[in-house]
Amino acid sequence: MGYRVVVAGATGNVGREMLNILAEREFPIDDIAALASSRSQGDEVEFGESGRMLKIQNIEHFDPNGWDIALFAIGSEATKVYAPKFAAAGCTVIDNSSLYRMDPDVPLIVPEVNPGAIDGYRKKNIIANPNCSTAQMVVALKPLHDAAKITRVVVATYQSVSGAGKSGMDELFEQSRNIFVGEQAEPKKFTKQIAFNVIPHIDSFLDDGFTKEEWKMVVETKKILDPKIKVVATCVRVPVFVGHSEAVHVEFENEISAAEAQRLLREAPGVMLVDKREDGGYVTPVEAVGEFATYVSRIREDPTVENGLALWVVSDNLRKGAALNAVQIAELLGRRHLQKAA
Repeated sequence: MGYRVVVAGATGNVGREMLNILAEREFPIDDIAALASSRSQGDEVEFGESGRMLKIQNIEHFDPNGWDIALFAIGSEATKVYAPKFAAAGCTVIDNSSLYRMDPDVPLIVPEVNPGAIDGYRKKNIIANPNCSTAQMVVALKPLHDAAKITRVVVATYQSVSGAGKSGMDELFEQSRNIFVGEQAEPKKFTKQIAFNVIPHIDSFLDDGFTKEEWKMVVETKKILDPKIKVVATCVRVPVFVGHSEAVHVEFENEISAAEAQRLLREAPGVMLVDKREDGGYVTPVEAVGEFATYVSRIREDPTVENGLALWVVSDNLRKGAALNAVQIAELLGRRHLQKAA
């Protein structure tokens, strides 16, 4: 016996990836519904590579009664309207937007890091998926924190345009093409030209000079991993289609060597250690695309602080940063609470 699963936002980058991953991981499904806005009603999307086509239904008219789990990838505004409706009908919502992440009554879950926190989901029948950059970072930090207790994290991100949706990917493609043929590369989605450039600005600016994306990494890391950890982030958009990278500098309460960190990460769930001190002995976004793992490379001891490490973290942001983590949450929910599947 399997689950009745809804994917809302099924025509977007993340929604399509959710369908792919549900199929790839053979999530136990008895029935599946693909939802989107009225603009996409009647269109079709494929369920993974199964050849099975799903007709898009209008989320406005969909009845969630009798459905078990809804994976939401529809943005905060639509989530504000539909998540409470689905949750009240008994369909547990796993939300990819930022709307509920800092709600104290909604668990913010990365299954490899804080699986026990999911037990609080019944307060609102909603579970939050973290920001893409936060998700991959805390997967890498968790085993190190358990071993030596992290006190401070300084991170600079190199975030791909797919994090801004299909329009971001289209803009990088179109600008690159225009530059090659001598035409103008006018920014539309981004604040400046993204092709052959980097932009130190993701999401809106806050009063203290940080951006909302940077704020998310701070508060989400504290909620998921440890509220005592100090975090500062600089989030940068780079001309890469898929795959986020991070240069992470970590300070610890206790001594930890690079060799010890390598040993811990080699065994850590969700982590793939690729750390050879030679040409090409590290992972870049190109190699991470389509993979489930969070890759860690370039582990070094930081000589400028008492107990410090520097590392390089890469992951497919559409997968571990969004769709994969949501499906893993659904799997965790099934194992710990719903238990319908054989």
